Amino acid sequence: MERMALLVLSCAFLASTVSATAADHELKLIPSNTHTGSFDARIKPVLRIAPGDTVTVEALVPFGMDRLLAAGASETEIPDSVKAMDKYMKEKGLYGGTLTGPIYVEGAQTGDMLEVQILPGFEFLHPYGWTGFRGRGTLPDDFPYARYKLFRIDAAAGSIQFSPRITIKTSPFWGTIGVAPPVESRNIPNGVPGSHAGNLDFKELVPGASLYIPVHVPGALLSIGDGHAVQGDGEISGGALETSLRGSVRVQLHKGKFIKWPRAETSTHFITMGLNTDLDEAARMAVREMIDYLVTERGLTRDDAYMLCSQAVDLRVTQLVDGVKGIHAMILKSIFH
Repeated sequence: MERMALLVLSCAFLASTVSATAADHELKLIPSNTHTGSFDARIKPVLRIAPGDTVTVEALVPFGMDRLLAAGASETEIPDSVKAMDKYMKEKGLYGGTLTGPIYVEGAQTGDMLEVQILPGFEFLHPYGWTGFRGRGTLPDDFPYARYKLFRIDAAAGSIQFSPRITIKTSPFWGTIGVAPPVESRNIPNGVPGSHAGNLDFKELVPGASLYIPVHVPGALLSIGDGHAVQGDGEISGGALETSLRGSVRVQLHKGKFIKWPRAETSTHFITMGLNTDLDEAARMAVREMIDYLVTERGLTRDDAYMLCSQAVDLRVTQLVDGVKGIHAMILKSIFH
């Protein structure tokens, strides 16, 4: 918690609006706390919170119980909450990524910025997850078929035994954190990232990190899901190690702090993002956003900011499998005095 406090104090943005008595909330994995299919300003919120409040969220593994069974899980080991979600979704004809929310943030208005702080304490709702591909990913022509595989999670050790000679350290995070898009956009599919954030699949959003999102509608309408036990940059085959996660976020509100695209911050880096169907254009967007940050928050000229990007900014592929691809630009905080 000391690390989180330092992170909040060191944030380069304006002070947030925080309620005098912050509260803790919980959203269990039950049908009435979820929505499937899209981000949409017309979806009614399941919870109202004040800025500064904490929300503990439980979210369903992407594609639910059917995908777990297809990967090799037995029905007897699937939690009752996941079974209940499966029954509800089939009765309603729902399929795909299911999110927990939306959460209405009191006072949030168009032109503000929401900050979602990722808190320590992720828990797996079941000690396994699925990964695989279904004729997509980075090499759809090389793998034009579907295959799913189950991997067990050793929560105590914080690892996954991929094979007898390969052990991977877990690093859980939410693949999807987003707000409702502008009303005129109607709805945006859960799997498509954009200015509302959404399905970023951004592995840096682990405890101690913050995601900054522009607010497009009153209340912001924040939704969270797409639990990942671990993922490499790019999410190459089209899926991380997908699982059902329980975790907590603290939601802050920055009044009148306008940004065009999502940004993020970790204990070591400030990060800007580019999202586009063309990876080159996504890179250009991420760099433009970094230049804007360096000019408006660090006082550099545009020329100097552009040159600093070449010396101190790393461009990385966030994900390249969701149609709208992602590039993030990272700059070390330690270079600033």
